[in-house]
Amino acid sequence: MAYTRVDITEKAEKVLEELKEKHGNVIFHQSGGCCDGSSPMLLPKEDFYLDESDIFMGEIGGVKFYMNEAQFEYWKHTHLTVDITEGRGSSFSLEIPEGFRFIVKSRLLSKEEEHYFNM
Repeated sequence: MAYTRVDITEKAEKVLEELKEKHGNVIFHQSGGCCDGSSPMLLPKEDFYLDESDIFMGEIGGVKFYMNEAQFEYWKHTHLTVDITEGRGSSFSLEIPEGFRFIVKSRLLSKEEEHYFNM
């Protein structure tokens, strides 16, 4: 059985599809920086520089999801689900002007998932 580290709710995926149509190629990134940095941010792919400190977590809704390695240290034992809520966050994420913001919900990995991810 294949496990994933990150999933997306149907509601969030619907908003994601609309944003992809409007903005083209995008990525999710969760940095743990200022503002809403600990929330997943949707950014234009060509406008964001990834380096060796960014960990690929998986793909949701056809969009790659990355997390900064320092943030990953806090989240490595969890499974993440990206959801959407009404309201404006304080980040540069593409959904903010639309009156929404992506949020992350987490749960601890199961023993099977920990084994799968070599933890």
